[in-house]
Amino acid sequence: MAHTTLVAPQVTATRLPLLDVLRGAAILGTLMTNVWIFASPGSEWSVLQGGLGAPDPLADPSAAHLAETVFRFLADGKFLSLLTILFGVGLAIQYDSAARRGEPWPGRYPRRAAFLFLEGTVHFVLVFAWDVLMGYAVTALLVAWLLARSEKVRRVAMWTAGGLHLALVALVTLGDLAGPASAPEAPDPEAVRLYAHGSWADQIAFRLDHALALRIEPVFSFGLLVFLFLLGVRLHRAGAFAPTAAGHRIRVRMAAWGLGLGLPLGAAATLGGSDFFFLGRYGTAPLIAVGYIGLIGCALDRFRVRGADALGSVGRTALSCYVGQNLLCMLLCYGIGLGLADRLGGSGPWWVMGLWAAVSLTLLAASRLWLRRFERGPLEAVQHRMLRRRRPAAG
Repeated sequence: MAHTTLVAPQVTATRLPLLDVLRGAAILGTLMTNVWIFASPGSEWSVLQGGLGAPDPLADPSAAHLAETVFRFLADGKFLSLLTILFGVGLAIQYDSAARRGEPWPGRYPRRAAFLFLEGTVHFVLVFAWDVLMGYAVTALLVAWLLARSEKVRRVAMWTAGGLHLALVALVTLGDLAGPASAPEAPDPEAVRLYAHGSWADQIAFRLDHALALRIEPVFSFGLLVFLFLLGVRLHRAGAFAPTAAGHRIRVRMAAWGLGLGLPLGAAATLGGSDFFFLGRYGTAPLIAVGYIGLIGCALDRFRVRGADALGSVGRTALSCYVGQNLLCMLLCYGIGLGLADRLGGSGPWWVMGLWAAVSLTLLAASRLWLRRFERGPLEAVQHRMLRRRRPAAG
């Protein structure tokens, strides 16, 4: 990868508190989706079998079904898209920092991306099959190269990636609509047994044996990842996260357009049934994520939001909290720990939502306590130590 020396764009060099709050919301929001994976029979493998299908609130509008539908709708794909946008923002901030110091770009960034890929691989093998870090690392390498290109090149790359992704989603959705209606497959009995009663070593072996299938999401959504990374760069450069009047106006527009268009379209996709799953998760969800950014930003602009500081602590320790929440859910839900998924399976959605709340409160409290004593989260500290520039020894 060629190195280029550039001048930093005119954006603020100070830390933006809104970004920490948004990262915290994104981390806990992704758990709102992932917690259903941990709680389902067959867990990670059941995703590929359609075993995580939400209930139909039109056929059975019970309180439990309505609550689960709303809970899933508010989260599925939205906070993952939000996290992806913020990763692009972080990449732009690193680029700007290197440019202000007069350093070449991408410089040492490929090392950082390689380390992130390694972290994601360890997370995938040992903890959770639906890891996002590996896909982010690969996407970041491409976007890092695009940051050294012209604005026109980035704009063409962004809209090309977005257009190709939407075309793929449309084709898959049309294929689902044209195909015969079918009920979701029953969970694979072997997978159910594995997560309910198997050993940790058995689960690791299962992930390795099925790695290609379990890594399909970042391949399918690669165009979306590129689009959202570059969208994050554009929003950062436009000042969308800055505590300024111009930033506030951008956030108002993001909330109005993102939620005004995204929520009705997303609700229609959800009520349309499983044939519109891909359209909802990979089509309308990113639009709603933009609305979430605007809504949270506007709320913080106008009010003193209780809990915002705690969310900011989660955001400052985002990597540790992301891995930590999945590790906690693994120990709580799988047979290698408390086995709640097997013991409480079929008892309704309330315990799953309660599990999300309990893990979230744990992370909120733990991150605040940790940052009172340490500058970085535990995994962030390891990353910083491994990647920091070594000073030459004195002669």
